[in-house]
Amino acid sequence: MNGRRPLTHYAWLSVGAALLTMGIKASGYLVTRSVGLLSDALESGVNLAAAFTALAALRIGSQPPDEEHAYGHQKVEYLSSGAEGGLISLAAIAIIITAVQRLLDPQTVQRLGIGLALSSAASVVNLVVATILIRVGKREHSIALEADGQHLMSDVWTSAGVLAGVSLVWITGWQILDPIVALLVGALLGRTGFFLLRRSAYGLIDTALPEEELQTIQSILNRYEAMGVHHHALRTRQAGSRSFISFHIQVPGRWSVQKGHDLLEGIEADLRRALPSATIFTHIEPIEDPRSFRDEQLDRDYSGDD
Repeated sequence: MNGRRPLTHYAWLSVGAALLTMGIKASGYLVTRSVGLLSDALESGVNLAAAFTALAALRIGSQPPDEEHAYGHQKVEYLSSGAEGGLISLAAIAIIITAVQRLLDPQTVQRLGIGLALSSAASVVNLVVATILIRVGKREHSIALEADGQHLMSDVWTSAGVLAGVSLVWITGWQILDPIVALLVGALLGRTGFFLLRRSAYGLIDTALPEEELQTIQSILNRYEAMGVHHHALRTRQAGSRSFISFHIQVPGRWSVQKGHDLLEGIEADLRRALPSATIFTHIEPIEDPRSFRDEQLDRDYSGDD
């Protein structure tokens, strides 16, 4: 990875942060007995499970292609992201149930100053680690690492909400605000879990590359139009940190095999410079042959020679 640290290094960073913040937030709950701070501590427990899941996915995904997995193992990252979404959703349900119980059976929170200080310290740790994970995840096209970072960042925002709510309890003495804050945290976590699950599902069904990358591919292929070279049947998909591109190139039938081969090598080199993580599949066809146009539509119900 060009001297860069392996992605598992950042997953271990996430594990360490989850252990540290879970201990800090759990201490805050034990001191205060605030259900709002309890919801924050429960989310850190989810962070720990999610970090281990991401670590396992990154280890598997980094394995090279083999006979049974010719396209690599990167799609396991979508399973990791989906598992993280499920864990977040379960945490949201647990927080909401606990908050409702506290609404039905109110309890007085205590020593909020210490609890708020502990929770604030944990949030600073999460903010630093989340920023690192999101930046590296986007740079390396790792959905598992980016999802872990987004999860930690959502923890930062929910912690901010908890701190604001518990501070109001401390200032006003209105104990009912504590479970209400926990309910809001649960709802926000449920939203985060839903979006992670949806993104993971899209990855598993071979969603096309982002629009910006598609435009880059299209602009490179369009440069060859002046040479009498046409293209069609462009297909793309993302699998974790790897992307796959396939298309057909149509050239005059009188071209030699060598000339056609050199053309494809040039096109593929241009694409790899623009998209270094891409695996490219090309197919050359004579432009005069009607069969060369059969693959122009995504939906086709015929069988025949390529």
